[in-house]
Amino acid sequence: MGGISGTLAVRADDGRQLMVESRGASDGRPVFLLHGTPGSRRGPHPRVSVLYRLGVRLIGYDRPGYGESSRRPGRLVRDAAADVRAIADALGLERFAVVGRSGGAPHALACAALLPNRVTRAAALVSLAPHDAEGLDWFAGMTSSNVEKYRLAEQGAMALDERLAVHKELIRRDPEAGLPFRDPGLPASDRRVVADTGIRNMLIDGVAEAFKQSGDGWGDDMLAFCRPWGFDPGETEVPVLLWHGAQDVYSPAAHTLWLAGRIRGATPVVESGRAHFGAVQVLPQVLTWLTADSRRRWLSAA
Repeated sequence: MGGISGTLAVRADDGRQLMVESRGASDGRPVFLLHGTPGSRRGPHPRVSVLYRLGVRLIGYDRPGYGESSRRPGRLVRDAAADVRAIADALGLERFAVVGRSGGAPHALACAALLPNRVTRAAALVSLAPHDAEGLDWFAGMTSSNVEKYRLAEQGAMALDERLAVHKELIRRDPEAGLPFRDPGLPASDRRVVADTGIRNMLIDGVAEAFKQSGDGWGDDMLAFCRPWGFDPGETEVPVLLWHGAQDVYSPAAHTLWLAGRIRGATPVVESGRAHFGAVQVLPQVLTWLTADSRRRWLSAA
C-alpha cells in the first residue's frame, strides 16, 4: 500500500476551479473530509501515518471562496454535492465516504442525501441543523460571537460582509485571530485540545490558507446556513453518524439531536466532557467507522 500526498485543481460542472488535496494510502478507501467554517483543505486531519495504518485515502478541498477555489456567490449547502461529485469523477472514484466537521458537516449531509449511489457512509461532526428547523431554538446555547454573525447573515450579504471585512484583514495578518483560541467562553475541554501543538498548528495553517486570496467563503458559508439548505436531511438513505461534544458552544449539541430525530437510522453520539474541537480528536475513530464493514457499529470501531 503506497502513500499519497498532493494537490490538484479540478473543474466544477460550471467551470469554477476547486483546489483538492489528497493524503494517506494511494489505494486506500476514499473518504472526503469537508472542512470547517472558516477553513480549507489544509485544516485538521490525522497524520499520514495514521491514515496509512487505517488504509484511508483522505481527500479535502477548498469550498468555493476559500483558499484557491473560485467563489460561487449565493451558493446553497446542497451545492457541495455537485462539487464533490465533480472531484470524485476527476479522481476516478465511483464510491466513497464523506465526513464533515463543524461548517463542513451540513455539506457532508448534502452529499449523503443527494449522492446516494456514490456515498457509502457519511459522518457529520458538531453539525448545525437547518436554520428553519421546526421546534429547535437555533441560537440556544450558542456563544454570543456566533449569534451576532448569524443574526447579520439573516439580514443578508451586505450586513454580514461589512461586519466581516475588518476581521478578514486581521486574519490575513494573524491567522490565529480567525480561531476562538482567545475566546473567554471557550470550554475547558476545547482549551485542552488546542493546547496540543500539532492540532493548533493545523488549525492555524488551515485558516491561513482559507484567507490566502479573499476568504469570501466564510461569509458565503454563514449565509448558506441561514438560507434553506436545498435538500431534506431526513431523506438520507445511507448510514449516517452524528457526533457531538455535549459542551459545544459554537454549534450546540441540540442541533445534532434535532438531526438525529429526522434522519432515519442515524447513529447519534453525544459525548460528555467534550466540546467543539473534540471532533478533531475523534477523527481516526470516525474514519474507522466510515470505512468499516456495514455491520460494524460505532462503539466497536474504537
